[in-house]
Amino acid sequence: MKKKGKQLIALLLCGVLFVGCGKSKSSQGNATSAGSTLFQGELERNVTIRVLENDTAIERGYFKELINAFNEKYKEYGIVAVDANMDQYLDLANDGPYGYGPDVLYQANDVLMKYVKGKHILPLPVESLDCYDQVPEVAWKAYQTEVDGKVYTCGVPVIVQAPMLYYRKDMLPKDWDKTWDDNQNGIPDMLENWNAMYRYSKEIHEADSTKYGYMESLYDPYFSTGYLFSYGGYIFGQNNTDSKDIGLGAGDAYKGIKVLKQLAGIMNEECIDETIQRNVYGKLADGTYFATISTPDVYTTFLKELISNYEKDGLSKDEAKKKAEKNLMITSLPQLPVSGDITQESKEFMEMKAMGGINGYAISAYTSVPNACLAFVDFASSYDMLMKRNEFLGIAPARNDAATATGGLSAILYEKLATGNIVIMPSIQEVAQIWDPLNTFFSDLAKDAFRKEGDQKYTTKETYQKGLDTVSKQIFDAIFTLSTTQEAQNGEGKEDRK
Repeated sequence: MKKKGKQLIALLLCGVLFVGCGKSKSSQGNATSAGSTLFQGELERNVTIRVLENDTAIERGYFKELINAFNEKYKEYGIVAVDANMDQYLDLANDGPYGYGPDVLYQANDVLMKYVKGKHILPLPVESLDCYDQVPEVAWKAYQTEVDGKVYTCGVPVIVQAPMLYYRKDMLPKDWDKTWDDNQNGIPDMLENWNAMYRYSKEIHEADSTKYGYMESLYDPYFSTGYLFSYGGYIFGQNNTDSKDIGLGAGDAYKGIKVLKQLAGIMNEECIDETIQRNVYGKLADGTYFATISTPDVYTTFLKELISNYEKDGLSKDEAKKKAEKNLMITSLPQLPVSGDITQESKEFMEMKAMGGINGYAISAYTSVPNACLAFVDFASSYDMLMKRNEFLGIAPARNDAATATGGLSAILYEKLATGNIVIMPSIQEVAQIWDPLNTFFSDLAKDAFRKEGDQKYTTKETYQKGLDTVSKQIFDAIFTLSTTQEAQNGEGKEDRK
């Protein structure tokens, strides 16, 4: 389609967006209230849908399975889904109006929902989808926005994301059941609490200076903010909807900063930046690291690296796969000490909270084929395709039926979601302003463990608190001063998450 035609459609769509669409609080259960203006149910024929998928899903072959299955089902309509062949972190706000964006896009809720304010994605008639009754309310809320008293749902949840602990079972002490199981419950202590993980990591490194126990990129807010949440901190007030209330330093969040600095002390300087994120797969595979933190959807990447490592040791492909599946473990995060000190013995522990997200699909407001796009989203969020996605990627489905069928990891994540121990990333546009200040702060905190004693910045409760107050103010300024000034000068600018 020519650019002018695409722009005209975009203007028409944006003109009706949020008019007669969405789910009103006063019309719960009225399916016609959701998306009736655009989604009439009549499929466009002989059209191509450009789909922007997750890079890992493409690399592991899942996306090919998805579009092949969809295209086969809808071939009688001439509907064809294809890879949009774009960077997964594209800027729909700038690219969409000129026809460069995809028709359907897959991302985390915070990334997709930042497009709501500019009306770049469509509210959807989610009640009509097969997954509607199977997805928990907390997951739907991650894609909801309220305008003039009406609640609109602008995305469809696919998977639950949250940090999990990856570790090498074969790197546990041979006699761990006698020496590392104080409560005799059959679970190694270092998997149950951070104090034991700290001690075991020191033991590993002292025995071999080239090896480490627990390693993590402290630089990354997605992994590090959970320590703050656990002790009372939060990003935005009113359940992450009030960006004027920034509470990273609320409660006893300073204890989380203390834990992070103590963890940095058992690592090397790769924890200061993104280095660990780039090499963690290989270093867990070759035994340099005992444990790390990451999300469920990269399980197959860790497994592939470990299989490759075993093959280099002389095992056949089948033998390597069997051994890797036995030794690569993924479980929930260890508990934190109530005291906030992981270097000392503790008897009081609490569940750790973690930042999480709901990855899903949204439909671009600039598409000319909304009904065909909705058919694709319905198909991609079906039970069969989520089971297939789990098979390829090891993800935790957002659908209850699929999560129940897969069990294990999915059950753990569902429980933590229900108990509030997974804190879903804010779904408001202002969340884009938190990443850079937090990156800088966590990086500086990690550096502190490698500074000379007299040069360290974070050594007391007061200095921990000052750091949190400072980064909270930086985020506030970025939202209400810097971003406002930039928009006034340049119009709506490009926003990148990390």
